[in-house]
Amino acid sequence: MPASVESMFYVREVPWHGLGINVAHTLNSEEALVYAGLDWQVIQKQLQTDDDILVENLVANVRETDNSILGVVSKKYKILQNFDAFRFTDDLLGGDIQYETAGSLCNGKRVWMLATLSKKYDFLGDDVTPYMVLFNSHDGSTPVRVAMTPVRVVCQNTLNLALKTAKRSWSVRHTSNIHDHINKARETLGFATQYMNMLQKEMESFHKIKINDNNLKNFIEFLVPKNKDNSDLKNKNIDIVRNDIYYRFYNAPDLVNLDKTGYRFLNAISDHETHFKPFKKTDSYQENLFIKTVEKPKLLDVSFELLKEAV
Repeated sequence: MPASVESMFYVREVPWHGLGINVAHTLNSEEALVYAGLDWQVIQKQLQTDDDILVENLVANVRETDNSILGVVSKKYKILQNFDAFRFTDDLLGGDIQYETAGSLCNGKRVWMLATLSKKYDFLGDDVTPYMVLFNSHDGSTPVRVAMTPVRVVCQNTLNLALKTAKRSWSVRHTSNIHDHINKARETLGFATQYMNMLQKEMESFHKIKINDNNLKNFIEFLVPKNKDNSDLKNKNIDIVRNDIYYRFYNAPDLVNLDKTGYRFLNAISDHETHFKPFKKTDSYQENLFIKTVEKPKLLDVSFELLKEAV
């Protein structure tokens, strides 16, 4: 398993981020906690200097099972235990929730869980499944974040787009009790159906935009621009990115049967964002790609706005 993946599981098919240990069926929260290797607690310990002077206003978040220090945080920081994160997700979605993947990154500093939502959608003949993902950090680096993640089933590409008409994400800082915010989170994620319906309408409007070779060239050059101060290496890397998008638009196996429209273009961008390997391939590139894809795929959002203007 890649270096910064400490533990995780996935169900049946390898998920789009390509990580994990396979299990045969979806799991409930109690099972998922164990299979994901998240059945441990975080405690807070006082900090002190070498000469025994107590450090005020800061504490260490420590994993109880092995005393590893996950992070140094303010005394106002409230821990969201892994068990409570699963319980929050259960309460948020209700019903017989099933988890597709969950795990620990960076030696326990970041954890996540991803659950399948029951309703499926048809986008121009594409099956799209909405997922809900919860991210939590034990090192103080991020708030607790919950987000909708629509995924095209045929290719495991995500369609995480920031719609002005419907929200797809919610977050809360660790300075308050997350369970006190359950109603606000439900209000946001209660718009899941609205989000998916609006996303479906946007995709249908993009399907009406015809993309020829010249349009494609202009769109890609706008998305991945060059400037006169670039080094030769940077321009070479830009060309690699541009060519990758060109290739995916014309040759991605799941796109070749689609009309050459804005919808196909957006999916080529999604394919690039979801699967493009970085120029400097570190041991943790898959985890970083997974996090970026779920949280904020920049090129996808810019492409979406570009197509909105074209409509």
